[in-house]
Amino acid sequence: MKRIVFLSFAVMTMILSSCEKPAGQGGDATIKGKVWVEDWDKNFNLLQYEFAGADEDVYIIYGDDVNYGDKISANNNGEFEFKYLRKGKYKIYVYSDQKQSTSTPAAQVAVVVEAEITSKKQTLDIGTITVKK
Repeated sequence: MKRIVFLSFAVMTMILSSCEKPAGQGGDATIKGKVWVEDWDKNFNLLQYEFAGADEDVYIIYGDDVNYGDKISANNNGEFEFKYLRKGKYKIYVYSDQKQSTSTPAAQVAVVVEAEITSKKQTLDIGTITVKK
């Protein structure tokens, strides 16, 4: 009798834990933000212009995944939205140029913002991601 009760408890635990879905698509939440571009001279000494990051690629990583789950382009105002997300943790990133040293050209680095959706229909504004070009 004890084995049947224990087995029933184990099966119920597995069923209930499998109902919780990880971060990713399939929900009703949204993460939104904006990309802002700083245009520097080739040595990154003088800021020449600043403007909305139209058509900049924005990436999202779902939960603890290693690779990005989706990529979108910012609109003409630099705004972006990842829709239909479930509760969970996310990383949003955009590539930026960074001067490594005076003798090497600029390299690309990811500017990462971590976010967490905590409710089913949440719209989370992560603000502005500033990148250098």
